[in-house]
Amino acid sequence: MSLRFYFDVNVHGAAATQLRSRGIDVLRAQDDGQDQARDPDLLDRAVHLGRILVTFDRDFLAEARRRQTAGRIFPGIVYGHQDFVSVGQLVRDLQLMDGCMEPTEFENLVFYLPI
Repeated sequence: MSLRFYFDVNVHGAAATQLRSRGIDVLRAQDDGQDQARDPDLLDRAVHLGRILVTFDRDFLAEARRRQTAGRIFPGIVYGHQDFVSVGQLVRDLQLMDGCMEPTEFENLVFYLPI
């Protein structure tokens, strides 16, 4: 089963375009009408859609910790700091994850980029 990603508004749209051209399922918050959503609401949306949230927003690290502590399940977060992860690196890392990981391996976890 391939991974399904949900891009936060701060993730480069070019990465979504490149990943889609490689057959990887990416939905951007902007395309989902969620570009003004608060962080907890955006993660709730990712949960509802069963998609792994990809973000450069460190506030999601605290939100993930709150949910882990409370035992609230979420499909996972992939976090990278925008100063250290280029569009090319983001595309390569997410493509690698898609090629060798299952969605259940992300559940309730935060993965840090670059790999």
